[in-house]
Amino acid sequence: MFIFKKSILFSLALAASAAMSSPLSAQSSDPAWLDDLRQQLEQDQECEVSYFINMREGQIGTNNYFEARVQCLDGRMFDANKTEPESQFTIKACGAAVC
Repeated sequence: MFIFKKSILFSLALAASAAMSSPLSAQSSDPAWLDDLRQQLEQDQECEVSYFINMREGQIGTNNYFEARVQCLDGRMFDANKTEPESQFTIKACGAAVC
């Protein structure tokens, strides 16, 4: 009986460990708004984000605002910003003369 209980505890510990290391439960080290921006860029612009630069967040009155420049893996760049309560970012392609 003791061996049976021990093997059940081992199985539960193994399952919990596997669940914690699963990519589905992994979270980005970025702030949540950057994760939202990354997802919107993937959906709207087919941009796989390489990195973010000039990231800023602050407040305008009582509303939070967020902005960043984004470099895609394919070389394209975008400027993005959002002021709450807006749910979507405004995304504009960044040309060489504009940036």
